[in-house]
Amino acid sequence: DVQLVESGGGSVQVGGSLTLSCEASGYSVSKGYMAWFRQAPGKEREGVAAIDTAGMPTCTYSVKDRFTISKDNVKNTLYLQMNSLEVEDTAMYYCAAELRPDYVLQVRNRLRPNGYNRWGRGTQVTVSS
Repeated sequence: DVQLVESGGGSVQVGGSLTLSCEASGYSVSKGYMAWFRQAPGKEREGVAAIDTAGMPTCTYSVKDRFTISKDNVKNTLYLQMNSLEVEDTAMYYCAAELRPDYVLQVRNRLRPNGYNRWGRGTQVTVSS
């Protein structure tokens, strides 16, 4: 069975940094599309950053130049390096994967929740001023 387990969340002050990790089991991060989403209370789930099979990243404008998505195929782990954190970044962060073999996820869909069919349970990020 495929499992995605996030870790690395926590509480930081504005301007701080965190690195989230998503360890995959039963699934090779090198073979599929993966992404980070976040959801704040009362808000819709939002795509933050995605990465394709070749390692090409896509990110939402609000985190451009602050967040970096990457993956380690040996450790089978997805990462999200978050710098210059803002209060607005406070949310539950989720790791997601598209499991279908040989599926091509169009760029325009890579930050949409319905582009993915397996989710982790999330890790909380809280940024305070």
